[in-house]
Parts: sequence; structure tokens; C-alpha cells
Amino acid sequence: MVVEVVAAFLTDSIALLSDAGHMATDALGLGMALAAIAAAARGAGAGQTYGRYRLEIFAALANSIVLLAVAGYVIWEAVGRFDDPPRVLAGPMLVVAAAGLAINGVSLGLLREGAGQSINVRGAYFEVVADLAGSIGVILAALITLTTDWPYADPVMAILIGLWIVPRAIRLGREALRILSQAAPAGLDLDGLRSDLTGIEGVIDVHDLHVWTLTSDMEVATAHLMIGDSSEPHPVLDEARRLLAERYRIDHATLQVEPESHRECIEASW
Repeated sequence: MVVEVVAAFLTDSIALLSDAGHMATDALGLGMALAAIAAAARGAGAGQTYGRYRLEIFAALANSIVLLAVAGYVIWEAVGRFDDPPRVLAGPMLVVAAAGLAINGVSLGLLREGAGQSINVRGAYFEVVADLAGSIGVILAALITLTTDWPYADPVMAILIGLWIVPRAIRLGREALRILSQAAPAGLDLDGLRSDLTGIEGVIDVHDLHVWTLTSDMEVATAHLMIGDSSEPHPVLDEARRLLAERYRIDHATLQVEPESHRECIEASW
């Protein structure tokens, strides 16, 4: 990152500066990801009944905001260069961008597996993907400048890199906000889940059903299961937990089993 910043000012390349900016967000994003994972691993503090797992989601949201800010600045700066494009030193620009490409490739390989398991690591992974694309873009801009001497190759590539990043940053932020708002996990069929629970032998009704995501790959559910007065609650509870874990990958569930004759349970209206 430091090398790219210095080279960007020496070569007057906004595309190279945008790649350096993405490197900076990578460092920040990886730092936040590591801090959040380390904090969650320490367990719950006083009053934190769910532990510190949500820190991972806050870090992912922060990554999204930083990515959008960097992309916005790069696009704004690049557009301003169309009136009077500076002469870019394409040779040094090409060498530095190639080095950045190699480093980003190594980082991408290290993060690939974790990106499929954690939204936080996925945010860092997207940042490195953006950096990889940025390095490729800078290399192309340098080659075009070297071969054609076209003065707009550098700002055009910077804008393309910024526009490529924006939808990925928005998607990451939207996913983090969905989790923070405690919406049902994407792709979960709530009606199907209710129907499966109702289909358990002895269950008459299912109400006060709530499912949300605590953090990456950690779904949580609560539900009230009404059973017949003559039904045994233990098999119902065991079967419900098995169904949630095996069919819906919900390992943490709080289930209230209540007899049909119990009339004091009122489902929340909010």
C-alpha cells in the first residue's frame, strides 16, 4: 500500500492511487475482522447473554461503508481529471501494479475458505477481490498508455474500478443490515418450518415462531409448541430439536411445549 501511494504521486496515476486506497481498506477490513473474531472467541461479558458474536456483523457493515467511501472518492477524483489529464508515467506504474497483483493473489488464496463460512471474512475477501481487479485494471491502463499514449486510460480505468466495487459493497452492507435487523435468514421457508413443526406427532399448533441470524452460520429460533393434554412432551421436544438441526441447520432453539388446555399463553402482537 505504501509503495503504491508513493508511486501514485510520482507517476501521477489516479488508477494506481485507487488501488492503494483499496489496499488501505483491506488492511482496515482485515484488522476489524480479526479484532471481531478475537473478541467473540473470548466469550460473553457481563450482561452479554449471546456473547460478542454480533461484533462480526458490525465489522462487516463498517467494511461496506469504507468500500463505498473509497469508491466514491476515486470516481470523483477521476472525473475531475478529464478536463486536464496529467501525463502518467506508465512504466513505473506497470511495475508497481504487477507487484500489487501478486500480493493480492496470495491474500485471495488465504481468505477463500473462510469467506464461505463468515460474513466478516467474506467482507475482507470482497475487498481483496476488488484489489485484484484494481491491480489488473491499473496494468491494463498502463499498457494502453504505453502503447497508444491515450491520456484518458488512467482516469477511465479508475472509474471502472470504482463502479465495479460499488454493487459488491452494497450487497455486503445489505446482508449485514438484514442480520442486524433480526430478519429471518435469507432463503428460509418460514411457512414450511411451521408446517414441519406442526407435523410432529402430538403437536396441535405452533405459534410465536421467530427465527433470526445471530452471526455467520449461527441461526437462532424460538417457538411455542402446543400439544394434546395426553401427549408426552419429551418426544415432541426431542423431535423438534432434531428437525430444526438436521433440516434447517438451527442448532440453538428455545422451545416452549404447552398443553392444549393451557390458555394463558398469548402470542406477542408486535
